[in-house]
Amino acid sequence: MRPELKNITVIKMVKALEKDGFRNTTKRGGHLVYRHSDGRRVVVAFHRSGDTFPVGTLSNIFKSTKWNENDLRRLGLLK
Repeated sequence: MRPELKNITVIKMVKALEKDGFRNTTKRGGHLVYRHSDGRRVVVAFHRSGDTFPVGTLSNIFKSTKWNENDLRRLGLLK
């Protein structure tokens, strides 16, 4: 995983998801469930909105979104 991806906060990830068309469908405790109109589903688990994600959690989020490097740049997660 690229070093700059390790510093993504919950707020930044949520904004990127919403910018890409994901909509929050459920909030349960520290888990937000986002769904896209094409059927993709992403669970964002967190403690505080300013926290950064552990590498494994971030990896699972990226697998669920199916974003590639161009998508990450377009959404402002990579420079």
